[in-house]
Amino acid sequence: MAMFVLATFTVLLYSGHCFDYKVVDLTHIHGNDSIYWPTHTGYELIYSQRGKYGDDLWVAAYTLKTTEHLGTHLDAPVHFNQYSWTTHQIPIDHLVGPGVIIDVKDNVKNDPDYRVTVADIEKWEENNGRIPNGAIVIMNSGWFERYPDKKRVFNTEDPIDTKTFHFPSWHEDTVAWMVAHRTIHVLGVDSPSLDYGQSRKFPVHILISSENICGLENVGYLDRIPASGTIISIGAMKTEDGSGSPARVIALIPQGESTSNSNEKQPFIILSMLCFINNLLLTNY
Repeated sequence: MAMFVLATFTVLLYSGHCFDYKVVDLTHIHGNDSIYWPTHTGYELIYSQRGKYGDDLWVAAYTLKTTEHLGTHLDAPVHFNQYSWTTHQIPIDHLVGPGVIIDVKDNVKNDPDYRVTVADIEKWEENNGRIPNGAIVIMNSGWFERYPDKKRVFNTEDPIDTKTFHFPSWHEDTVAWMVAHRTIHVLGVDSPSLDYGQSRKFPVHILISSENICGLENVGYLDRIPASGTIISIGAMKTEDGSGSPARVIALIPQGESTSNSNEKQPFIILSMLCFINNLLLTNY
């Protein structure tokens, strides 16, 4: 009886408008043109099997060789801290959360070395409310439009020489402020690194790694989603002891409703209701 009532309630929810959403892909294609740090190795797809197999079958099965930190990818906290989570240790609920998109495109126009400030965060909160707990906070500098042109992405005529790189990212003081005053699970950028191009000591990487906050780099197509109200999910490989992984990043945009901070929590509230009703019914029956 309990399971019947629960199933009926679930069907009613899904048949209504509670779960209407648009799915947006925020991922650059992983391939030979993908961006990676020049001290790493690139991408190679090896045809282990492609063609006729036996009498009646056609089979494709390949071997993929790549750096973990390729294209749109996740940085596990161990990336810059030996005691922090590896890829397989990241709790799954840290890879999905409310999307917070910080638009700094106007700031970047005249300063390719721009770093997101606390004032940028405060401006976002004035328009959208307090950053939700467990948020996935991503800088939108418009840099994703340069992808995958290495000279334009690294903003240099010599994309092998890291000393010549000029691109925007996060300021370490801003990240330290968020660590102290907000609870975020992922920090992201649409540029190649969580530290700006001229960084030599990578303070943002070090800070978020020490706090078990995941990183997300080379995120694409951020103009396709609103500043708030989305749910972002990161499909990263669960590799044992990994320091990161190429990722498929998607955003869910609720349809037919305002994308406010209250709406972004709706799926979680509904799921909580389902669990509560299920427990109540199991207790009574």
